Amino acid sequence: MRKSRFIGILSIVLILAIALVGCGNTTATPKATEPAKKEFKVGLVTDVGGLNDHSFNFLANKGLEKAVKDLGVTKGVVESKQMTDYETNLSRFAQDKYNLVIAVGFLMQDAVEKVAKDYPDTKFMIIDSSITDRPNVASAMFKTEQCGYLVGVMAGLMEKAPAIPNALGKNTVGLVGGMAIPPVNDYIAGFIQGAKSVNPDININLKYTGKFDDPALGKQTALSQIAAGADIVFHIAGGTGTGVIDAAKEKKVYAIGVDADQNYMAPDTVITSALKGMDVATFDVIKGAMDDKFKSGNVFFDLSNDGVGFATPTKVVPKEVVDKVNDAMKQIKDGKITVSNKMPEGYK
Repeated sequence: MRKSRFIGILSIVLILAIALVGCGNTTATPKATEPAKKEFKVGLVTDVGGLNDHSFNFLANKGLEKAVKDLGVTKGVVESKQMTDYETNLSRFAQDKYNLVIAVGFLMQDAVEKVAKDYPDTKFMIIDSSITDRPNVASAMFKTEQCGYLVGVMAGLMEKAPAIPNALGKNTVGLVGGMAIPPVNDYIAGFIQGAKSVNPDININLKYTGKFDDPALGKQTALSQIAAGADIVFHIAGGTGTGVIDAAKEKKVYAIGVDADQNYMAPDTVITSALKGMDVATFDVIKGAMDDKFKSGNVFFDLSNDGVGFATPTKVVPKEVVDKVNDAMKQIKDGKITVSNKMPEGYK
């Protein structure tokens, strides 16, 4: 009796032991861990104007900063001190295995073509220059003749008397260009067409400084134009243009900014700015490259996709002028006005 009872208890213990061993061997399937996000590196090489040009280098970097914040890219930035730095700076990023290298400006075309050929596995973006024969180069192109036309209409109407109540009276504007290169001349060609379309007799004084990084020279050039009667000055000169705005402020005339909204530099002086969405273009190309949707060749930005435009005018610009500028913008979008990027005869 006792033996049978002992055997029964032993059997129960064995069964429980087996059950516990089975439970010990049963483990939950581990959750699949997400693969670590691969680092995406973007390098930006500025033109000689540097990041503080308040213009195209500044805007390109703004697009890169947005990509850092929104997309988590790792950035590198090199400011070129002279044009001979371009090839070296671009090559450095390629050698360091950056996924995308951005060249800011038309003047880097030769350097980008060479470095892109030397590093075919690296993707490149160039702003304001058309490179179509390299499968690893995207070219962001802007139809700035369109926004140049719009601010030209505004300037032309502001100078026209007596139709406009706040007409300035001298019927003269000054244009200060950095260099006579396509990205500069496109703006100028559009401006002249726009101003002449509403004010055929307007006097347009065009001067090139030959530099994008010399504010003192920009100021000197604008002061000479103001002394010759200009009461509006429009610069297309990068960092040199900051001096143009300083001259306008000092002499209490008006200025038109370029690329970015430059009103913050002199709120009572800069009545509007011709806008160029380089920050948007830079961000879009970075995102496309990250998503394996990189497209080589030309990508165009104009009024139809908000790639260009003009900044909200200050209160000194009469409403009827703003209305006419908006009407001109609509007509360009509708195809009723075609703006050429060819320099008008007599200007160079």
